[in-house]
Amino acid sequence: MTQDLKEIFAGDAPPAPAALAAKVRTLAPSMTRSMQRVAEAVAGDPAGCAALTVTGLAELTGTSEATVVRTARLLGYPGYRDLRLALAGLAAQQQSGRAPAVTADIAVDDPIADVVAKLAYDEQQTLADTAAALDTVQLGAAVSALAGARRIDIYGIGASNLVAQDLAQKLLRIGLIAHAHSDAHLAITNAVQLGAKDVALAITHSGSTGDVIEPLRVAFEHGATTVAVTGHPGGPVSQYADHILTTSTARESELRPAAMSSRTSQLLVVDCLFVGVAQRTYQTAAPALSASYEALAHRHRPRNVQR
Repeated sequence: MTQDLKEIFAGDAPPAPAALAAKVRTLAPSMTRSMQRVAEAVAGDPAGCAALTVTGLAELTGTSEATVVRTARLLGYPGYRDLRLALAGLAAQQQSGRAPAVTADIAVDDPIADVVAKLAYDEQQTLADTAAALDTVQLGAAVSALAGARRIDIYGIGASNLVAQDLAQKLLRIGLIAHAHSDAHLAITNAVQLGAKDVALAITHSGSTGDVIEPLRVAFEHGATTVAVTGHPGGPVSQYADHILTTSTARESELRPAAMSSRTSQLLVVDCLFVGVAQRTYQTAAPALSASYEALAHRHRPRNVQR
């Protein structure tokens, strides 16, 4: 486990039993392989693992007692005893009759009704995982920075740019100055103009998109408050982020690429940011939002048809 990950997740409250599997899915890509084996074991068989001592779980997963304890701490528990209690709670919930998890893998020959059901399930799971892993302290700090910003620049490439544009237009409608950038050169030249009263926000699922990291670095070096929305909090983008908001790293498949999986969780995070900012700036946000609705209202009314 890297020092970055220790700092990011230090001090988190232990997750509720129901959130354990979500936390495993979110953090597993950033773990060492031995820690992944422990995490996958406890998420896959909570009842069986709850009955094991730390030595027993280490033997089951072919790891060491130290690795088991480190995994428990990364998942948000003070020690293995606390993780064991959570596993027992999760096992009890599962035995109470809750429907088992289903696979959302989509086959080429799936009927369209199955595609709808599988995508709906996967979207719900992605949202639940993101909500479970989202650090509300970091979220609150990002909201405060955005609410008081003179100017907000948002960086995203590809599908992440669609999310960046969504956040920018929402912020504009409540009276904030916000711009979404997809062109790296333009983003960098704008980042040079940012300062201590500004915010730069990068959206990158991988945490390693160069065209997003570069303008964030420039903004960071010029004193702007920086925020990263990423599925990999230990990635390169974290070097230049004052606040990190972690999104779900949903499973990819041939017919559901990362761009689809990441977009759902990113949209949840930016919606949380927007609502938080609107709450903080309600006295000015509410009139601005009403004015924008009024200005566009005539475009949504049916026109009289002349015969």
